[in-house]
Amino acid sequence: MKIAFIGLGNMGGGMAANLVKAGHDVQAFDLSEEALARAGENGCATFSTVPEAVAGVDAVVTMLPNGGIVKSVYTSDVFSRAPAGALFLDCSTIDVDTAREVEKLAREAGYEMVDAPVSGGIAAANGGTLTFMVGGTEAAFAKAQTVLEPMAKKVIHAGAIGAGQVAKMCNNMLLAIHMIGTCEALKLAEKAGLDPQMFYEISSNATGYNWSLNDYTPAAGVGVTSPADNDYAGGFASALMLKDLRLAMQGAESAGATVPMGEHAMKIYEAFCEAGGGGKDFGAIFTTL
Repeated sequence: MKIAFIGLGNMGGGMAANLVKAGHDVQAFDLSEEALARAGENGCATFSTVPEAVAGVDAVVTMLPNGGIVKSVYTSDVFSRAPAGALFLDCSTIDVDTAREVEKLAREAGYEMVDAPVSGGIAAANGGTLTFMVGGTEAAFAKAQTVLEPMAKKVIHAGAIGAGQVAKMCNNMLLAIHMIGTCEALKLAEKAGLDPQMFYEISSNATGYNWSLNDYTPAAGVGVTSPADNDYAGGFASALMLKDLRLAMQGAESAGATVPMGEHAMKIYEAFCEAGGGGKDFGAIFTTL
């Protein structure tokens, strides 16, 4: 297939490279010259504008910072230039309402579209082991699988359009809550006189088991190797976690849901980012306790 890939940041660059490895022709665009150069080194054809990148393609994949940019890119540059019959896959993490609005506009313009946010982080993007949560019709999902599978360990049809974004906001709200709780438990164990590694050995094999503890331990020198062992560099930035928590709070308000733990987690990450920690991995909350 010929696939346009718009947005080659920390996640998108690896994703586009995996599409090339799977034998697809990838036409790439990003505002960053450095990102475009890397994409070219990875086998993508690179373009200086979105309209050029989407010309003649079978599918368009977007990986962009927020809903406003997603809507602008599609309405300004993609709808008017992509061929009839092209499939659109937005892999950005954005608010549910915008995801549904852009799909409606795409449908009115004669295109099929899915929202397909991802979980797994930079390592999974580079390794082709992301989990995709896909919202859209059965027909659109069936077509999207061909595009998504080279980048994925799992592609899940979450439901109608917007369901992918609902799944992503709920998943990341839960992840933030788990991470804060894991950090608190590790620090409490240490302060109460229990070796943190011993606590890890016990809780990782007991009912305290969770991904933040077992697979992404936020204390340096404890458990598995993680960004904590690199001064919290790399990984999933706290500023991005805060963005996702704000999306979850927006979604909760729209749905009339009560999420007190999620709201408290957002406040903790807000304070951490305001204190200058936004570029640190989200496990760096451990350093504040």
